[in-house]
Amino acid sequence: MGRRRYPSDLTNEQWVIIERLIPPAEPGGRHRSVNMREVLNGIIYLLRTGCSWRQLPHDFPPWGTVHYYYRRFRLDGTWEHLHDRLRERVRREAGRKPTPSAGIIDSQSIKTAAPQKGAAAATTRAKRSKAASGI
Repeated sequence: MGRRRYPSDLTNEQWVIIERLIPPAEPGGRHRSVNMREVLNGIIYLLRTGCSWRQLPHDFPPWGTVHYYYRRFRLDGTWEHLHDRLRERVRREAGRKPTPSAGIIDSQSIKTAAPQKGAAAATTRAKRSKAASGI
């Protein structure tokens, strides 16, 4: 790479794992000229820092290119596929089955001591004014 590294950049070891999961250029189109590692570094930088697409530093590929691949991968399922493969890898390395066999859903509710503002108004019956009732 011809630029300074950002803390969010992929390491060589991470790139070796992820590189083969990135879909190739579409057949029949022109040759892909962008460095996909730099595109992913740009996406990760954006997600880690919270900057807008147009504020992506200029040492990454153009923001429009980075956004194109982010959106394309979201729509074609690449991100989900990448996540699933990495999860399976982590589970295997931990000595577990590649896919979980059960899931737990936890729901919490917060009870308050004092009634919330507006709560009583929603549960009481509407009263007619004296003028409307003809009294």
